Amino acid sequence: MHPSAYAHMKLCVDQYMPDQGRSCVVDLGSRISDRQVRTHRSLLEGRDIDYIGVDVLGGRNVDRVMTEPYRIPVKSRTADFVLSGQAFEHIPFFWGTMLEIARVLKPGGRAFITAPSRGHVHDAQDCWRYYPDGFRALAAWSGLTLSEVHTDFPPLRGIRHDYPGIDAKNAYWGDSVGVFERPASYPALRMRLVRGVTCWWANRIGGVDNVPVPPQLAARASCVPGGAVPQQVG
Repeated sequence: MHPSAYAHMKLCVDQYMPDQGRSCVVDLGSRISDRQVRTHRSLLEGRDIDYIGVDVLGGRNVDRVMTEPYRIPVKSRTADFVLSGQAFEHIPFFWGTMLEIARVLKPGGRAFITAPSRGHVHDAQDCWRYYPDGFRALAAWSGLTLSEVHTDFPPLRGIRHDYPGIDAKNAYWGDSVGVFERPASYPALRMRLVRGVTCWWANRIGGVDNVPVPPQLAARASCVPGGAVPQQVG
């Protein structure tokens, strides 16, 4: 997790998570590598919470492993908060994931999601970049309310963004941040039908492994030292 994403998540926690009372917090995509030191668990230290770190793979900072990639192993309507930092760009069928987030949230519960809007290909599978309208689309699809959304765009120079002037240390990834809330009027029955079909199909496919890499893309990857795509340092 890079520093700017961690800082954005901290702002969400400070603004929307109450200091008093016990909360259930689900951290989606919680696994960290041996090189990583930043976690959302440490961000929440000192708060009265039940923390559940979930990921598709076991490892450091994971409490529950997802046996299906589009099934969060948490009971419906039990989470006060869902956190997902820099995971959505790696999820092939994020529509299913968003429906699962909506399922596990309590009425009035919130989800804090950060994802890059730019930056190099990183990790073994890197599928997407997000803008504010992308998070608006996720809210419309999932039936959640979008309380806040923004992207760290570079400053404008005339009518164009000054991409060459990006602060490479703090704003390289151009984080997009969305705060979603499950409304009291959430159409649970209708969305159960949508979620059932969407997640069944997404879990059936699983990911992109069965789609061969086109020769042009494979050739570009082979030009990277070590024959692998660049890795994110968190």
